[in-house]
Amino acid sequence: MKKVKATAFAVLAMVAAGSVGMAASPALAGATFDAVKARGILQCGVNTALGGFSAPDSKGEWQGIDVDVCRAVAAAMFGDASKVRFSPLTSQARLTALQSGEIDMLSRNTTLTLQRDAAIGLNPTGVTFYDGQGFLVPKKLNVKSAKELGGATVCVQSGSTTELNLADYFRAQKMEFKPVVFEKLEELVAAFFAGRCDVYTSDASQLASGRALQAPNPDDYVILPEIISKEPLGPFVRHGDDQWHDVVRWSLFAMIEAEEYGITSKNVDEMLKSNDPNVKRILGVTPGMGKALGLDDKWAYNIIKLVGNYGESYERNVGSGSKLNLPRGYNAQWSKGGLLYAWPIR
Repeated sequence: MKKVKATAFAVLAMVAAGSVGMAASPALAGATFDAVKARGILQCGVNTALGGFSAPDSKGEWQGIDVDVCRAVAAAMFGDASKVRFSPLTSQARLTALQSGEIDMLSRNTTLTLQRDAAIGLNPTGVTFYDGQGFLVPKKLNVKSAKELGGATVCVQSGSTTELNLADYFRAQKMEFKPVVFEKLEELVAAFFAGRCDVYTSDASQLASGRALQAPNPDDYVILPEIISKEPLGPFVRHGDDQWHDVVRWSLFAMIEAEEYGITSKNVDEMLKSNDPNVKRILGVTPGMGKALGLDDKWAYNIIKLVGNYGESYERNVGSGSKLNLPRGYNAQWSKGGLLYAWPIR
């Protein structure tokens, strides 16, 4: 009996030792990771023109929350947030572009769904923005609720979850509607503000962007109170490349964790002196986190220094520092009543 117990303990010891060795080993290199490293630049799919999320500014420089996530991955990979090339994609083209390898990652206000995760060979990496589908209408229609939209013509973009949500909602309310479908967002927005449709439906953030940045007079339009869906928006990568999935996921998580611990682009160098063990791990003062991803231990430091934390990105792109002026709402940190929650870096 003693011999059996001794043998069992020996096996357990070997398993434990093996587990420690595995935990200490760096991630195995993946095809996308290697390709991006060799190319020296990240190819990132973004929206064609959605202010606050991904759109070129007056100088032709891409700006927005989704753009910042692309830059964060470049900062993690290269220590240089500028090493990214943006591919503007329509709703219909975005998923195919990722599947085919035209882009390395998609960061384009795309809803995380079962079909996209399990059926078409893509992996979501986290949520950058919690949203929901709403309706934008001219004030002159004097409509107070989406339940008053029976018989309306509705501008909607093709190749999105918006079409299905729209049909489901009107069917549930036993109302008729006439869809006016567009492939390109710019064409849809122009058509709506030209009066071709009674209603513009999309994610509420997209409606707010259109009203603030493209309406002839924003005060002439109102977003109705009903939110008819859950739209967790976030980046996607291809199935089958775990290391690349980890790099993209943890680049986003680093931005979220940095905000939680009060680390900003302005104070990150001072925070290197912090005694908080969480901060020390995030910033690479305590080594090992970068090695697990196949990156330098300063990967998260570089993201925060060069791009900023999630709160900084939110405020300058869609928050109080922008024309959209969207409240944080669900996108506040979990400790402040929101849903924003990153896995711990440890």
